[in-house]
Amino acid sequence: MSRAPEFIQLSDVAARAVAGANSRHAALIEDAFGVLVETPGGGVSLSGDAKSRGQAKKAVQAIAARADRGLEIGEADVRVAIGQARTGGQGGVGGGVGDPLPIGRRGQVAPKTPTQANYLKALTECELVFGLGPAGTGKTFLAVAHGAGMLLRGAVDRLIVSRPAVEAGERLGFLPGDMNEKVDPYMAPVWEALTDILGAEQLRRRREKGEIEVAPIAFLRGRTLSHAFVIVDEAQNASRAQMKMVLTRLGEGARMAVTGDPTQIDLPNPRDSGLAHAVDLLEGVKGIGVVRFGAEDVVRHPLVERIVRAYDEDAARRGRTV
Repeated sequence: MSRAPEFIQLSDVAARAVAGANSRHAALIEDAFGVLVETPGGGVSLSGDAKSRGQAKKAVQAIAARADRGLEIGEADVRVAIGQARTGGQGGVGGGVGDPLPIGRRGQVAPKTPTQANYLKALTECELVFGLGPAGTGKTFLAVAHGAGMLLRGAVDRLIVSRPAVEAGERLGFLPGDMNEKVDPYMAPVWEALTDILGAEQLRRRREKGEIEVAPIAFLRGRTLSHAFVIVDEAQNASRAQMKMVLTRLGEGARMAVTGDPTQIDLPNPRDSGLAHAVDLLEGVKGIGVVRFGAEDVVRHPLVERIVRAYDEDAARRGRTV
């Protein structure tokens, strides 16, 4: 097979994105496919055997398509493009995955994998969406981004994010401080996502106006949540009774996203988890969407994907379904 270099014409923006700072992105592509990546100007040159060049070219084109849309390219985006090119998946991180969300100070948030694109599509089309899968797949972040976008557009009046405070048994009274000081430690990941999306100042203003609320599931009991986008995070740690309670809080003009990892249950009796139970009961019901993420959707550190795959393989060997 020919090992002659192949030149791919790209815009300057796309070529810089493929190369990355200090050629870091190019190095990831080289290591993944055993090719040589050079950026001589006006594009990218790939050297290696035909099969390797072909796979690397798919990754390069996916990265370039994302860059040409004005989206930032990070190492996670490059790893996703590499993974899609290896498996023959469609879309990668390019234009085929899905349109970006215009929100907050980030300007826009775009799906990085086809599953993320399907998830955002479901959030747009369904009143209730279950997002299931391992850590690092963007389940919570994309739900927060979608909800924040709806709030900024005036499509909803409030954004409400809830999590089960399992570590404290939802009995928070023994903790020091006022209610916010008692609750905030359990909501830190949500606050981090909101701060990243909206910025600290806009988050503070909207929280003070009551437009953004973050609270344990127990605090939703007895309420009707109307004209709100509600996110139930870490839902695998909600009991069946809690899950039924929170799902039936939906009022007029409200939508809900329920996210969690059924393999990471912290309840004393894992069989009491309401997440899998709710999905079993409700999947296929009109207005409800279910999106399942896998290890290939992990967009954190590359080691996280390998860890997830190792645990999945162990579960398969033991004959357990997760």
